[in-house]
Amino acid sequence: MTIDTLALAPVVTEITADLIRGAAELEPTGHGLTPHRLPTWVREQFPDPQLLMTEAQPAGVRLLFRTTASVVALDVRPTKTLYVGAPGRPDGVYDLRIAGQLIAQASVPGGNQILIDLQAGTTELRGGSVGTALFAGLPDGQKEIEIWLPWNERTELVALRTDAPVSPASAPPRPVWVHHGSSISHGSNAASPSETWPAVAARACGLDLVNLGFGGSAMLDPFMARVIRDAPADRISVKIGINLVNADAMRRRAFVPAVHGFLDTIREGHPTTPLVVVSPIYCPIHESVPGPSAPDPASFATGQVRFLASGDAAQVPFGAMTLQTIRADLAQIVAQRALTDPALFLLDGTELYGSADHVEFPLADGLHPGAEVHQSMGHRFAALAFDAAPSDASTD
Repeated sequence: MTIDTLALAPVVTEITADLIRGAAELEPTGHGLTPHRLPTWVREQFPDPQLLMTEAQPAGVRLLFRTTASVVALDVRPTKTLYVGAPGRPDGVYDLRIAGQLIAQASVPGGNQILIDLQAGTTELRGGSVGTALFAGLPDGQKEIEIWLPWNERTELVALRTDAPVSPASAPPRPVWVHHGSSISHGSNAASPSETWPAVAARACGLDLVNLGFGGSAMLDPFMARVIRDAPADRISVKIGINLVNADAMRRRAFVPAVHGFLDTIREGHPTTPLVVVSPIYCPIHESVPGPSAPDPASFATGQVRFLASGDAAQVPFGAMTLQTIRADLAQIVAQRALTDPALFLLDGTELYGSADHVEFPLADGLHPGAEVHQSMGHRFAALAFDAAPSDASTD
């Protein structure tokens, strides 16, 4: 039986920027709005397909509003990414939270599809239709509702419908935490969008998250440093390393000054804001073997694509980078800079997920942890990083 969502939720509220958190821009599409996590000038300056795909996946982006409604319907057109030879991913999850508590979840089938063939290097877009994330039976009375959008699907917001009027949130703003990282920060293999490790950490610390985690795209790009420099921020963290190894993108000679330049740019806009540099978590395939990473063809028929390190360890003395060399370089860089920058801190990524954690919760695909690790990483980060950068630290 088809649910008549229009009858259940007849009050239509225009989706505007004052109802959205965690997005840099809202792009009009003719049918609705697509949240972007990077501004137009970045997308025009460097229209890399991988970056454009991931920045439009709204990790950390959520709707926030006040209402007495017991029914909320969010009409969306999702765009889902599928890989040839790999099992299809489940539909993305929409989390509805009230007062920090997860109250309900929904998914939207259908929508557009991006079909990627890693072996052929091809991408195909298939069009799809609008669907509805429906939340019914919500608690009575006035409340602030957060709807977290899927971290792994581009989401075109078409309409917000309820059974009572909606207004922007009225609670005092929380301190803003801007975090930049790679696919794990983006949310890879988390259970749902409000359960990625940055979302868990932000909730534990009462912070307003801006998630600049981009799968495959944490490459010390100068434009990313400028985005962070220009963003309002009370806390900043940058997780550096794994994508540079994955892509074999740099040698140590280029890496060290690039890190200095990245941090220099951030400090131009935030000279005293607590800034945490996070080194890579434990990843056995790249601890002592350089990249690039490559999918293991033998895993294609198993239902779980795995990745291998295809670099040559003999090149490490000549500047090829591993996770071990990156951790050592980052420790040295931060120690040097901290002599004149007391608000700069280092967090060793193996304290978030180390070799002992890998024994209990191995990386199923060789690169990305599962949902349990997102929980533990979030709570560990909240304790370790923000103990280093306490809530009463000065900000600019």
